[in-house]
Amino acid sequence: MQIKDLGEFGLIERLNGMVTRGRRGPDNGAHHNFRLLVDTGDDTAAWAAAQATELFTTDTVVEGVHFTRDTTPWADLGWKSLASNISDIAAMGGLPLYALITLGLPSETEIEDIEELYRGMLDIGEHYGVAIVGGDMVRSPVAFITVALTGVLSGPPMLRTSARVGDQVAVTGFVGSSGGGLKLMLEDLPATPSVAELLRAAHRRPYPAVAEGQLLSQAGIVTAMDVSDGLADDLSKLCLASGVAARIFADKVPMHSALREAFPDDHLDLALNGGEDYLLLFTAPETVMGPAISDLPEGAAVVGEIIEGQPGYISIVGPDGVETAIGRAGWDHFG
Repeated sequence: MQIKDLGEFGLIERLNGMVTRGRRGPDNGAHHNFRLLVDTGDDTAAWAAAQATELFTTDTVVEGVHFTRDTTPWADLGWKSLASNISDIAAMGGLPLYALITLGLPSETEIEDIEELYRGMLDIGEHYGVAIVGGDMVRSPVAFITVALTGVLSGPPMLRTSARVGDQVAVTGFVGSSGGGLKLMLEDLPATPSVAELLRAAHRRPYPAVAEGQLLSQAGIVTAMDVSDGLADDLSKLCLASGVAARIFADKVPMHSALREAFPDDHLDLALNGGEDYLLLFTAPETVMGPAISDLPEGAAVVGEIIEGQPGYISIVGPDGVETAIGRAGWDHFG
């Protein structure tokens, strides 16, 4: 069997089981009063320390797979490579802290380009309070960036595994804008200057929902993850982790007016499957959801509900009331 036969998420599930079942060595953390709270399989790992819960996540972007130099300038690439990790910390309700950066670079890479890359990282680091504290560099046939990021929170982390039948499903803002920006650039589509600028910025310089994650945690939300691979696909992952299914109401999905203007026929597909919005997807009973969502910014909305069914199954109810299954159309590295 090859990776393409199993798929990215099938392989991840297989390896998660292998590493958790295969631990036989001493638990060094236990000797220092660390207690593992969230194991492999969620947005971040988490463990209880003496005065707080510590978080740890990592992510890699590869030229030609996740970005091209035509659509993402070096400074924006630096911003975005940290943003994806910050978003994972936000999904747990935490604050990002320290980053390690590993670069794989062709030897002919221009020094000025790497300085621009780091300027983008420093910009987003300044905005979110992240310090770059080290890393590594290797020669590579294609450029890649790996970020490892720590975080911290004072309460319990929000998880993917705690959604329950009857919960409402919500997002913290407009979805689809990043995918719309990428589509505009890749296909060189026409759009008014203001619309094009907004959608391109949504793709190149997303703002992870750190403040929103803390608000949700404080409001009693216990189930969340970030939207990185597309609303429908990420909801499917959350449901699979929780052993439930969900339905989305098409007329409730929040989309920016710029997305609707630029893609009058495709905006819903982009909202469901576009990816890289780096918002938060969360669930809660109605009594908890109402107060929680009232404190969130423009675009936050209840988009669906958790139902009984095959774990990971997602359907969408159209404006005409017809309900259809949604295939997993989000990002899969080996799909």
